[in-house]
Amino acid sequence: MTAVTDHTEHEHEHERERDHGRERERDHGRERERDHGRESDHGRASGDARGGSEGVWDDGLIARRGGSARGGAAQGGGSGGEAYAPAETSSGPSSTPSGDLSGSSSGTSFGSPSSTSSSTSSGTSSSTSSGVSTAYEGPLRARLDALRELVGLSRTRLDSATLAEAGRVLDEAATRRRLSGRHTVVAIAGATGSGKSTLFNALAGVTISETGVRRPTTAAPIGCSWTDGAAGLLDRLGIPGRLRRRPLQGPDTSTLEGLVLIDLPDHDSAVGEHRAHVDRILALVDAVIWVVDPEKYADAMLHERYLRPMAGHAEVTFVVLNQVDRLPGDAADQVLDDLRRLLDEDGIALGEHGEPGATVLSLSALTGEGVGELRDSLGQFTKERGAAARRISADLDAAADRLWPVYAAGSGSHGSRGGTRIGLSEEAREEFADRLADAVGAAAAGQAAERAWRRHAGKACGTPWLRLWRWYEAQRAPQNFGWPVAQALADEEATARQRVEHAVRTVGDEAASGLPQPWGQAVREAAVRGAEGLPEALDQLTVTVGVPEGRPPRPGWWPVAVLAQAAMTLLQVVGGLWLVAQIIGVAVPNLGVPVLLMLAGIVGGPCVEWGSRMAARGPARRYGLDAERRLREAAAGCGRARVLDPVAAELLRYLEVREQYVRVTGAAVG
Repeated sequence: MTAVTDHTEHEHEHERERDHGRERERDHGRERERDHGRESDHGRASGDARGGSEGVWDDGLIARRGGSARGGAAQGGGSGGEAYAPAETSSGPSSTPSGDLSGSSSGTSFGSPSSTSSSTSSGTSSSTSSGVSTAYEGPLRARLDALRELVGLSRTRLDSATLAEAGRVLDEAATRRRLSGRHTVVAIAGATGSGKSTLFNALAGVTISETGVRRPTTAAPIGCSWTDGAAGLLDRLGIPGRLRRRPLQGPDTSTLEGLVLIDLPDHDSAVGEHRAHVDRILALVDAVIWVVDPEKYADAMLHERYLRPMAGHAEVTFVVLNQVDRLPGDAADQVLDDLRRLLDEDGIALGEHGEPGATVLSLSALTGEGVGELRDSLGQFTKERGAAARRISADLDAAADRLWPVYAAGSGSHGSRGGTRIGLSEEAREEFADRLADAVGAAAAGQAAERAWRRHAGKACGTPWLRLWRWYEAQRAPQNFGWPVAQALADEEATARQRVEHAVRTVGDEAASGLPQPWGQAVREAAVRGAEGLPEALDQLTVTVGVPEGRPPRPGWWPVAVLAQAAMTLLQVVGGLWLVAQIIGVAVPNLGVPVLLMLAGIVGGPCVEWGSRMAARGPARRYGLDAERRLREAAAGCGRARVLDPVAAELLRYLEVREQYVRVTGAAVG
């Protein structure tokens, strides 16, 4: 039995292509000679060499054929069925025929960098060119697109650490998609002494991974590929060429066609580098076989660090109870049942009764009991060629679960998955407008406008003697100094600013209610940014909108009242002059008429003023309400443009992001 090592180096690809071209030219020349009837043993050997060239594995794993193969004993390979012999070394060609490995020594690795560069390897290509890339179709592709859009929309709102896992899933999905879709990468993981390497060798049919009582035995991951085209996958796992092997070629080889098996170090190794290898490769493989033994199948480290966190990956998980040959009677079934119970407690769905889930088996890698069942399960699993897509889908589910607190509505304040209404209600908008109107003094401005209208009506329709008296009283009143008024204005301005800030904080908290913490903070910050300069803008509105320009409008009865008051004043003046004329003897004495005229003017003037004041109440009230409405609308418009619109934009962005998150979870595409 022989395990062949992969020593392929990228710098030899061009040399192999040139060698292949020269070999084809020689083959064509020999065909022309054969057409002319000059067949020879040399021609037959070249024809056999050409046939062998077509069957060489092309995944970069070096296949050295012995000298007897070039002599005509090599047989055409076919997919997954070609056997390999060691390459010629400086000590001489190998005597082992390339078509039969049953009698070769076990555990021997062949090929060195020097022999690699000197040999001719035709038909070799990269994994992406020789294999079919992994396809993500339907719901999975839609979920990946949604996650990519989600990350793009969230970069300015969430820190990079929060989005790191989602970015890793996208990167690994893109990398895996470019690699071969004909292969399924399966890792064998387990604790110290669980028999991982023994099972690895049993599946490969040849001793590849070292076994023994020394712990830890496996120091670095070892890869074994059943078919060609897996070099890119092994490069991705960081497995060097000296640790790449081939299984024993035999009748059962086709069962595991497309399988790439990785033997990992112990996950509980005392060496930190070994544990790092395990964690790194487990994040990259398509599936994993967990090997447990009857002594440590319930190990807390295994369940808490690996099985429980990866419960969502049940469909790409195998759990194998090894070393059942050590258990007497029905003990193996009892331990297997207890293992299933522990897996169920970990949240891992078990693939029983035709349901998707983890495959749980019992076997003995040492005696071979149950290994055939595992081989059949792996063969069926590999032939489906869906492990990579299922792994990516499980990674998406895990990433979506981690992102739930930062995208799901209500989780920021309630921590549950209950639905919460997102956005500002009409009541909150109206309350915000009322607070701004209160801050700019819309009600006071309306009352001032109403008083101004009444005062103007009083000036127009009042008696001149009363207006003269009021002017005299105003002149006699003590003059106020400017500093108390200025101090009062400063206090009023500070109070108005505090009211504006309180209104902004209130509406920001209302809009952020029910949002996850990062998006709620973004909404609050948008409200605070919009509030910068808002008090000054409201002050400007108070000056431009709160104070009406020009005189208040006059109702239709106003000229009549003015004429009536003028007539009353004229009667008083005429009656007074008539009396004076009679006193000085200019006019004929007759006190009745001038006295009546004066009394009519004196009584009629106040009556006209009182009637005008009563009639002015309605128009003055409407004038004041109109001034209050204009100032209130202007303040609401300013607050909407500076605060509510940015807040609404943040809420709309969150709703768009949440829609993408729902698609990532599969709820919208399943």
